[in-house]
Amino acid sequence: MIYTVTLNPSIDYIVRLESLALGSVNRMESDDKYAGGKGINVSRILKRLEIENTATGFIGGFTGRFVKDGLVEEGIATHFVEVADDTRINVKIKAGEETEINGAGPAISTEKLAELESILAGLTSQDTVVFAGSAPRSLGNTVYNTLIPIAKKAGAEVVCDFEGQTLLDSLAHEPLLVKPNNHELADIFGVELNSLADIEKYAREILVKGAKNVIISMAGDGALLVTPEAAYFAKPIKGQVKNSVGAGDSMVAGFTGEFVKSGDPVEALKWGVACGTATTFSDDLATAEFIKETYEKVEVEKL
Repeated sequence: MIYTVTLNPSIDYIVRLESLALGSVNRMESDDKYAGGKGINVSRILKRLEIENTATGFIGGFTGRFVKDGLVEEGIATHFVEVADDTRINVKIKAGEETEINGAGPAISTEKLAELESILAGLTSQDTVVFAGSAPRSLGNTVYNTLIPIAKKAGAEVVCDFEGQTLLDSLAHEPLLVKPNNHELADIFGVELNSLADIEKYAREILVKGAKNVIISMAGDGALLVTPEAAYFAKPIKGQVKNSVGAGDSMVAGFTGEFVKSGDPVEALKWGVACGTATTFSDDLATAEFIKETYEKVEVEKL
């Protein structure tokens, strides 16, 4: 079973208007509300790929019920820890440029953290856990230094989708996959990346530090998978960019779902690119039909 851990889920409230005038009344043209959070996005894409998974993390209040009900409606199993405070609302304003206003999230008590730890301790070697996104402010991202080892001790594989120091800390636990983008990779090592060769060089440093597979996403310039054996470049696919929210999560879902099933990193890369690209070209997370259509366009070459 694949488990996704979202410590700070959200309702993603998407607001569309022609232009945004600060200090004035603005009237939206349309809006949508989705269950959000990086791990939850992974769960939703996995389900569209017909891969069973369980979403866990912290959830609370009427906003939490909206998130949980949305996942149940999509047929996704849940095992959340219920907390007293409301799950946050993130507002995404699409008015030419995209503006985000993200909530802080609920306070998490020691007792509630222990409940999540107990869920992770009950995993087995047949499980893979996707840890993704930031933690609520009351915990801080250092909480992953406690949670990831619990899953590993239970025998599970882990996938870690973080940025910066949180990503670096996770490498000690030998994650199956990490997925920084090229800018995040450059920031980690304090360098400029001017070519694929540069990107591969520093991706291999991530492998040396513990990761088993590294995907470097490069937005419209494709993606690079680096494994201990080889490097593979997925060429960019042309299309109209509609959405930046959830594209990276979709890539993580596609790779993880296929790798757990087949153990083939190249095929996993192709599905990861198909999922990420399809979401980029969609208003919300991509549909199963569009992902499969996009998969047929993915071209991967060994470097």
